[in-house]
Amino acid sequence: MGKHYFGTDGIRGCMGEEPITPETVLKLGWAAGLVLGNGATDHASILIGKDTRVSGYLLESALEAGLSAAGVDIRLLGPMPTPGIAYLTRTARARAGIVISASHNPYQDNGIKFFSSEGCKLPDEVELEIERMMAEPLRTVEPSRLGKARRYEDAGGRYIEFCKSTFPHRLSLESLKIVIDCANGAAYQIAPHVFSELGADVVAVGNQPDGLNINHECGSTDTGLLRRTVMEQHADLGIALDGDGDRVIMVDSSGETVDGDQMLYIIAEARQNMGRLHGGVVGTLMSNLGLEQALQGKGIPFRRVQVGDRYVLSILQQERWELGGETSGHLICLDKSTTGDGIIAALEVVAVMCQSGRTLAQLKSGMAVYPQTMINVRMNRRFDVNSSKPVMKVLAEVEAQLGSQGRVVLRPSGTEPVVRVMLEGRDRVLIERLGQLLAETVRRVAEEAA
Repeated sequence: MGKHYFGTDGIRGCMGEEPITPETVLKLGWAAGLVLGNGATDHASILIGKDTRVSGYLLESALEAGLSAAGVDIRLLGPMPTPGIAYLTRTARARAGIVISASHNPYQDNGIKFFSSEGCKLPDEVELEIERMMAEPLRTVEPSRLGKARRYEDAGGRYIEFCKSTFPHRLSLESLKIVIDCANGAAYQIAPHVFSELGADVVAVGNQPDGLNINHECGSTDTGLLRRTVMEQHADLGIALDGDGDRVIMVDSSGETVDGDQMLYIIAEARQNMGRLHGGVVGTLMSNLGLEQALQGKGIPFRRVQVGDRYVLSILQQERWELGGETSGHLICLDKSTTGDGIIAALEVVAVMCQSGRTLAQLKSGMAVYPQTMINVRMNRRFDVNSSKPVMKVLAEVEAQLGSQGRVVLRPSGTEPVVRVMLEGRDRVLIERLGQLLAETVRRVAEEAA
């Protein structure tokens, strides 16, 4: 049976539209409480954290009511990065953690995602069981068994200390000036403290959330503010997080972007040189061909999987490797965290800078980046692009023109109502022309099918 509510990264949508409505989220909280709290000898405990979207207040209350109706106790974290919620769920011995966030999406969107007691994404069968329970009538437990809610004291401080603990004790950031763009999101009270307490001279931007400005002209999806501030402040580097703090993009002292692929290369090469790289590296269909070739040149195995951190994590666990991630900056260091963590990934890169005495620009120079073009074609989610004969015909023609000098990825997004058209190759002019051709074909066929 397919899932109706859950996508590749929880449940997500526009606030006020199904399934992100008070009624559905209330029912979700109740269903999740019954499924995840099943078997508890007393009240099970579930943590709830959120980013800075104004709709987070409403959804938090709806989830709290549903969980209480199922007889589950709630511990409220307030604004907290997604990886921080995963960490605290594990250390608090909670039954589960719930994240209220739409990650890098604009403030109008919001979402709900879950972590297991081990701080990992829920298995498909558990998500299916929650959906099955949502179809049942909501029945509140007897009054004496209703769940209670309370604040989790010093949640931010605990996560800050954890992040700092992943940085080598013998190193200090005293010589570095770092600009940190918090995307007006969940890390605005966390990330600046982590780096300043490790000794860096920190300049924070995107750290004044108002409920509406999350990811707006800032953060990992728009590094213009970060690049300008790094140049103006004559900083050594810049770090841009996304709205829920699980992605990171960096810039060097010249304002040049260092994406997730380049960070993976820097971390993997350094770990190999120190004899600490266990196995290989996991990337995705969108990972730059330059990453694959650079790792192969170092004798480091590389595997591609579908886009989505759950697929990266699955192969890491299967192969018993530790390092993987996406071009977008969603990086997993499995020896440090159970999920993608923007702060910890950035600390890994900064540690390499400190240990090697090299600048970020010098570190990234070992990996050549193939030109890529990415076009997002917005459409109705019901359009199945991979079953369209006209689209497949043009796709075959494009692939034939690229030959062995490039590749094409055509895939629906798991988090947004768009189809992603990505081309990569040695000839930038050619891939941009072919990318426009393929994207226009997808757009036209989708409109005709609407």
